[in-house]
Amino acid sequence: MSQSSKSNRIFTQAFGMFLGIAIAVWVLRGFGVGILAAIPGGVIWLLLLIAIAMGILAYVQKTWWRF
Repeated sequence: MSQSSKSNRIFTQAFGMFLGIAIAVWVLRGFGVGILAAIPGGVIWLLLLIAIAMGILAYVQKTWWRF
């Protein structure tokens, strides 16, 4: 496996992980589940922004960084 595809897989997995965590926290916070109800909205936005950044890096790495 080349270094390029390994990096792309890591970025793609990180994108999915951060997006999944952000959605889970957002949904559970809405239900008022335990300590998640006390999490500020900024934390959820930060998780979403990190997920978007990882998705962009995965796309750029896949299409532009061929070396």
